[in-house]
Amino acid sequence: MLKNSLVFLIIAIVAGLLGLSGIAGVATTIAYILFVIFLILFVVSLLTGRSTTAV
Repeated sequence: MLKNSLVFLIIAIVAGLLGLSGIAGVATTIAYILFVIFLILFVVSLLTGRSTTAV
């Protein structure tokens, strides 16, 4: 998911450099949403953790 976020961020930067503000805005929004989802899932996985119990 973080990879997808970075891909959309790169697309937004390239589109912004080329003057395509509509595409850049959409790609930036998608990258932001994916990054926030990634952060939320990362924090949840840190809080829950993996507890391995020896048998």
